[in-house]
Amino acid sequence: MSMGAFDEDEYERREAKNGVVDADFDDERVEYHGTLTYDSGDSTEVLLDQFKQIKSQ
Repeated sequence: MSMGAFDEDEYERREAKNGVVDADFDDERVEYHGTLTYDSGDSTEVLLDQFKQIKSQ
């Protein structure tokens, strides 16, 4: 059998596989309770200066 050629069994197997829809999943949203903190880092001016320096290189 040449590459890319399918026999009838392979075609039927693929059709059966593609015809099955897996709807068995948990669709409930997960609620998160807690805190989130982050460090914004440098000021806007410092970041713009770094950007200008990178662009000029």
